[in-house]
Amino acid sequence: MSPNHNILVAAEAGLAVRNAGDILNLLGACYQIDGLLLTEADLAPAFFDLKSGLAGELLQKFVNYRVRVAIVVPDPAAYGDRFKELAYEHRAHDLIRFTPSRAAAEAWLKKV
Repeated sequence: MSPNHNILVAAEAGLAVRNAGDILNLLGACYQIDGLLLTEADLAPAFFDLKSGLAGELLQKFVNYRVRVAIVVPDPAAYGDRFKELAYEHRAHDLIRFTPSRAAAEAWLKKV
């Protein structure tokens, strides 16, 4: 990661994931950045419904392209047991992390 920690904050860039088509737009915006920060507000309700496939598609695309993503979800359990398990499984992932706060997300994205 560069010493400047070039982090894209989706909301500040006017970006959001409301459907699968938005994933490629978001990925394109991540060119030459060190990490992406998403919050609950940046994600469609379908993201939290794992049956929709939106979360899986987003996570897989960013892993495939090796882009670090921090997703701020203060209470993953609020979205059900399956989503809570997904967040838990990513607690030590190299590229995808669910964090309880923006500060925690930024700290992880800034780690070398």
